[in-house]
Amino acid sequence: MTSGEFDADALKEALSSAQISEEKQQQSGLNHKDDLEDGGVLITCFSDVFNDVALHFQILRLPKQIYVWIGCNSAKLGRLYAAAPTRPKDTVSVTSILGGASDNTGSGIARRLVLKTGLNIVMACNIPKNSPMLEAAAEKILIQKLIHLGYTRPKAEGMSL
Repeated sequence: MTSGEFDADALKEALSSAQISEEKQQQSGLNHKDDLEDGGVLITCFSDVFNDVALHFQILRLPKQIYVWIGCNSAKLGRLYAAAPTRPKDTVSVTSILGGASDNTGSGIARRLVLKTGLNIVMACNIPKNSPMLEAAAEKILIQKLIHLGYTRPKAEGMSL
C-alpha cells in the first residue's frame, strides 16, 4: 500500500473490534445517547450509487463531534476538513487539514453539516474536482442518513447566517 492509499478493511476491522456497531446497539436495546455520554463511538458505514458512480460513506459519531468520510469509487482518504460553529454571530469556520485549499470539494458540505447538526465536523472527502452534481448528490444522501440517525437538530434551533 502506498502512502496515499487508505486501507478501508483494516480501519473497519480495527473500529469494529473496539466499538459496538449501530446494528448491535439496536438489537441489544442500548441507548445511543448514554453510549455517547460514556465516551463511546457510534459507527455507521453505507454505500449508494448515483449515475453509475459508487459513493461510500462512513460516519463516526463522537460525544461532541462527527467524523464523516465520503469516498467515490475508491477507499482513499481524500481531502480532510475541520468545521466548527463560531461566535458571536453563529457562523461556521472551515479549514483544510489535509490536501491544501486549491480544491473546495467537501468544504461546503462540512460547513452545511455544522449548520444542520450544531456539532464540530471533521470530514474527509474523496469526490473528484469539478463534479458539482456528484458532490450535491453525496451531500443529499449523507444528510438523509444523518436525519435518519437523529444526528441533526430541529430547524427551530438552526443557526442564522
